[in-house]
Amino acid sequence: MVKYNERALDATFHALADPTRRAILARLSLGQVSVGELAKPFEMSLPAVSKHLKVLEGAQLITRHRDGRVSRMEFNPDAMMGAVDWITHYKKFWESQLDKLARFLEDTKPTGEDNNGKNTKG
Repeated sequence: MVKYNERALDATFHALADPTRRAILARLSLGQVSVGELAKPFEMSLPAVSKHLKVLEGAQLITRHRDGRVSRMEFNPDAMMGAVDWITHYKKFWESQLDKLARFLEDTKPTGEDNNGKNTKG
């Protein structure tokens, strides 16, 4: 079994569960931006956007850089690697299970049927 930092994994998935936070990450994937610029496309107050940013910071998905009085936010894609590894582990597991199911169905298919279950005789 692959070991994961459960707190980091929980924080990442919690942060990614919200569409606003995913939109913020999508914007930050294009480059650093100020908090004010991040808030513009959302129909919510600056304090509400700041709450989303705190969740993303808590999951270490973003980092804050101070430039005088302006805070600039930056996406940290490395913080997603735990989630990527976790998903990859289970993707391999399910692909293996589906391969086993396909082999089982092929082995138990009655003779005289094609791959769609149709009778090929007569």
